Amino acid sequence: MSTMTNIVGQLDAKGLKVAIVAARFNNFIVDHLISGALDYLERHGLDPADVTLVRIPGAFELPLVCQKLAASARYHGILALGAVIRGATPHFDYVCAEASKGIAQVMLHSGTPIGFGLLTCDTIEQAIERAGSKGGNKGVEAASAMLETIRVLEQL
Repeated sequence: MSTMTNIVGQLDAKGLKVAIVAARFNNFIVDHLISGALDYLERHGLDPADVTLVRIPGAFELPLVCQKLAASARYHGILALGAVIRGATPHFDYVCAEASKGIAQVMLHSGTPIGFGLLTCDTIEQAIERAGSKGGNKGVEAASAMLETIRVLEQL
């Protein structure tokens, strides 16, 4: 019987350079995502001096800024953090769809892992839950996914 090759990403952030792109819109939520992500990465060995935080107006701008950062080739990974909360118009649907699609396209075209930390919530309460209360912190989850993906790609 042959032995299977098993590739897994180690959750070790030592020596990495990371960019965090964070929307200012709904900053009372996004700031918690940033804090959670930074805490996670630092606990896994990332030097805070190796983090670049870029604040942008809103979620719709995430793909463009992620694209520019990925093209710079200065970062091992990027975190895209934001919060879109449904309102009374279809604006929510357009922003969420285009931001999500754009972030995925940047990751696929650049080969740079992007942690997807864009909350798309129906209510403020849902956003609060996902930014550090009973729903956990999606900034932490995005950082973890980015870190693991970086380390997996190094082995491929």
